Amino acid sequence: MKPETRKAWIDATRPCTLPASAAPVVAATAYAWYDGVLVWGAALLCLAFALLAQIASNMGNDYFDYKKGGDTPDRVGPQRAVVSGLISPRAMLVATLAVLLTACCVGLCLVYYGGWQLIPVGAVIAIFALAYSAGPFPLSRYGLGDVTVFIFFGIIAVNFTYYVQSGVFTMPVFLASVAQGVLAINILLVNNYRDMEEDAACNKRTTVVLFGRRFASTWYLLNGFVATACTWQVWCAASYWLLLLPALYLFMHIATYRQLVQLRGTALNPLLGRTSVNLLCFTLLMLLAMILNRTML
Repeated sequence: MKPETRKAWIDATRPCTLPASAAPVVAATAYAWYDGVLVWGAALLCLAFALLAQIASNMGNDYFDYKKGGDTPDRVGPQRAVVSGLISPRAMLVATLAVLLTACCVGLCLVYYGGWQLIPVGAVIAIFALAYSAGPFPLSRYGLGDVTVFIFFGIIAVNFTYYVQSGVFTMPVFLASVAQGVLAINILLVNNYRDMEEDAACNKRTTVVLFGRRFASTWYLLNGFVATACTWQVWCAASYWLLLLPALYLFMHIATYRQLVQLRGTALNPLLGRTSVNLLCFTLLMLLAMILNRTML
């Protein structure tokens, strides 16, 4: 395989966005550890399933956006593998389905921990991994991408990762799932903020196209504060000096927001990865707060 082809396959997974699927699993597992119900086998399977499902969705997005004319060689964002000619449409479709099938096999292993009721949940995740870009009503093209990200990268990912380890759902974990969901939305907002004109030209009605960049940037900023508020109990459970941890996250978040409103075009590309890093840092800071809470209580 040529180096440029190998790089195209790696880029097709969109590695800079993968923290969106890893972070909710880490967050839920942190709660499971804190509550004394951690099951490493289930946690690792959830992580593998989440990553594989997102990779399949990312590859499918590359393929289906090409088929629907959403990607062109002149796109502002990082070049897509299919439209650039580095990977054939058929090869991308086969790879998408193969990765999704692998994700489903991993998901079936979770039945051992969470019961057969997980199968419908896994099936819905698999369907929506493709429905985001495919089918007669691709969600990403009709202003529903943000809702989809919130549900699958927040509510479902966090709550069910905790459930397969504990067998229950709890309100603190639900609030953490809201936090993870709104921060995952921010990754999509950066992508759509950058591509607003291109999306509008191909009739892709993202929330940024529908409501404008000012709305999107304000939403981006507020999401960071919403996430911090939802996990307030974690930050100040043992001592108020632990509030320095969310303050550190908010400093990073606001710095990224300031760049978002100042930059345009290809200059926005690094902010996609930076927003993903912010999400991961938020999650790791939350884990650190839990560890410190345990040692101080």
